[in-house]
Amino acid sequence: MKYVKVLLDFILLSVGDKIAFYRNIIDKLTNNPSFSDPDVSLLEATTSVNDLEAAVLAASDGSHTANAILHDTIGSTDRTFRTLAAYIDRKSKGIESTILSSGFHATRQPTAPQKEQFYIIDGDNTGCVHLFSKPTPRAGAYIWQMYKGSIPLNEADWITIGHTTRADLEVSGLEATAIYYFRNCAITPDGKTDYCAPVKKIVI
Repeated sequence: MKYVKVLLDFILLSVGDKIAFYRNIIDKLTNNPSFSDPDVSLLEATTSVNDLEAAVLAASDGSHTANAILHDTIGSTDRTFRTLAAYIDRKSKGIESTILSSGFHATRQPTAPQKEQFYIIDGDNTGCVHLFSKPTPRAGAYIWQMYKGSIPLNEADWITIGHTTRADLEVSGLEATAIYYFRNCAITPDGKTDYCAPVKKIVI
């Protein structure tokens, strides 16, 4: 049996995705007989995630102080879950199914090294995101669309937010803490491709 370890991939998640990921870990560890004595109590972990969520909301006004506090809170929350990850590693003894029962990812999972077809990172300023797509062969341009709140029921409701010749786009002026969905398609000599699957992002 191959010895596997806990992946620390959660460190690279956006803050909105971190919150969801960390809450899932707390849920998976609650009453989990394999992990009955964590080095960090689940109450302490929950408080840490609650503080992070509050810091995200406070930073929505764009103030430098609130953003500095958010950065510090992200760091402290990540450290809490690094400690939990080390505990899971120690208790699971390299058994993949035991690791996965904690909510963390394991090093043997095939999805870890794959490159995303479409991904989003936070921009330098509040309400700003940067969209990236895997380049499409022979593409001369890309069309980018978004929708706020939820995936629209009708194709016509998607809002076109830009046309580029490169497979990336920076979007600003978004509402902080709101949920947005983004997608794109390419224009090639053969015509317009299908739009990619929508990608969800909580804006900070």
